[in-house]
Amino acid sequence: MMQPQPVTKYRPFPPVLLPDRQWPNRTLQHAPVWCSVDLRDGNQALAQPMSVGEKLEYFEMLVGIGFKEIEVGFPSASQIEFDFCRRLIEDHLIPDDVTIQILCQCREELISRSLEALRGARSVIFHLYNSTSPKQREYVFGASRDEIVRIATGGVAFLKENMRPLVEEGTRIRLEYSPESFTSTELEFSLEICEAVTGIWEPSPENKIILNLPATVEYATPNVHADQIEWMSTHLSRREVTTLSLHTHNDRGTGIAATELALLAGADRVEGTLFGLGERTGNLDIAAVALNLYLQGIHPGLDFSDINSIRDVYERCTRMEIHPRHPYVGDLAFTAFSGSHQDAIKKSWEQQRPGKPWDVLYIPIDPADIGRSYKAIIRINSQSGKGGVAYLLEKEFGYQLPRVMQKEIGRIINKISDEKGTELSPQEIHDVFVNTYMSPDKPVDLVEFSTIERSSTVTCEARLVWKGEEMALQGTGNGPIDAFVQALRTTGLPRFDVLSYSEHSLGAGAGAKAVSYMQIKLGGGRTFFGVGSDTNIELASIKAVVVALNRAMDSSAT
Repeated sequence: MMQPQPVTKYRPFPPVLLPDRQWPNRTLQHAPVWCSVDLRDGNQALAQPMSVGEKLEYFEMLVGIGFKEIEVGFPSASQIEFDFCRRLIEDHLIPDDVTIQILCQCREELISRSLEALRGARSVIFHLYNSTSPKQREYVFGASRDEIVRIATGGVAFLKENMRPLVEEGTRIRLEYSPESFTSTELEFSLEICEAVTGIWEPSPENKIILNLPATVEYATPNVHADQIEWMSTHLSRREVTTLSLHTHNDRGTGIAATELALLAGADRVEGTLFGLGERTGNLDIAAVALNLYLQGIHPGLDFSDINSIRDVYERCTRMEIHPRHPYVGDLAFTAFSGSHQDAIKKSWEQQRPGKPWDVLYIPIDPADIGRSYKAIIRINSQSGKGGVAYLLEKEFGYQLPRVMQKEIGRIINKISDEKGTELSPQEIHDVFVNTYMSPDKPVDLVEFSTIERSSTVTCEARLVWKGEEMALQGTGNGPIDAFVQALRTTGLPRFDVLSYSEHSLGAGAGAKAVSYMQIKLGGGRTFFGVGSDTNIELASIKAVVVALNRAMDSSAT
């Protein structure tokens, strides 16, 4: 049970004293260096870790996306991790421009085992870490600050000495050091241990050290994380030979925001996973941050042009499912049910022109850029409106409904969806449209129509069946539609006027059909729409008149 006020069980995270902070005034100008940790951090979070075959498929996908740094495992932790690392190296599965990264604690026997796993690799990031926070020192290690520093520097010194045979054989080894639980460690102590490690490693401009500052558990707001990163960036004595790296988790649900603000604060590199795969609430979602940059006109250097295929591999290999509302890749990421949203989407979409900046309301990125279909943008339920129904009928089936007709079909669809209590599929909406506006052929059935004379006026002949009897009609007007209306006035059928009329082709080519939309008004003022379709545009309009008339004569017409 939650504590009542006052809440004394938890403490507010202390702010960082940074009165001259610069990051709030900056804007992102370029993409960071990306490192995928799906195969290590992500994999260890799975109830059923990936098999070697699944890891190989996943690795190939990461390479295809464009990752140049990929953490492939913790080879000293298990034989499976060791074997996977060896498989990548021995089978020459690592492209020349890709660097593999491995994780290892600052323990000599684990460092030696990791070096065995890396024999023959071309380019490696050796990621060493040890925990540094006060509570880790107190609860886990029972160690002082000095002892924690000695663990880190001893591990780095041991690695530097014992990696020489690999280096002599041609392996390039870069060091990454993480003061684990950085964000809950005193900044002064984080700086002290990072400076000590850097002093042992002796980086150069050609071989920079990577200092990874992880938010192992998210405790503070994103602005505090940015302050921590800026503080470290400005206090490091050898910043010019340091790559400052981020590794945010998502316990507070703000991992993406924390990362983006930390990039403003001076970070150079980002570690994360696809779609946030990771322990607890997950790691940073690299796909989201990368596409957020793209949305700002900054190419991320990663290719998500076919994000659906990436999702397929992700779900197959991890046995995890993407939430429907997950940014960019979720089934409903671009879907609007709200009627007002749908109307705005439709109207702004109609204003898009080739070469013009993307400016579709409620859809910040063009789904086609990442291989997503437009079909999912508007879906119809009882909350939807005229714009959504009209958009769907046009995008899915090619019908360009007159604006005045959109409101009417919107009400009909909303009522049906409300009665069913479910979303209507595009096909169901199409069926309702056809049955309502194109199918009514009673009580009047058009048997034949033709124009027999054309000069300044048009004369037509038609045959109808009404009340079981066939009727032959003739009429003259200023066009085929007017001639047909005049012919109908010679019968006992209700009198009406044509209020509006529009048409367009449905499809392309010689066999394309024409679609006509007819709105008629009866003497009492009520209006009715009918839609006709035929390869003959003239006949399509006549069919539309008959359907509208039948709807008017049907007491159940909407």
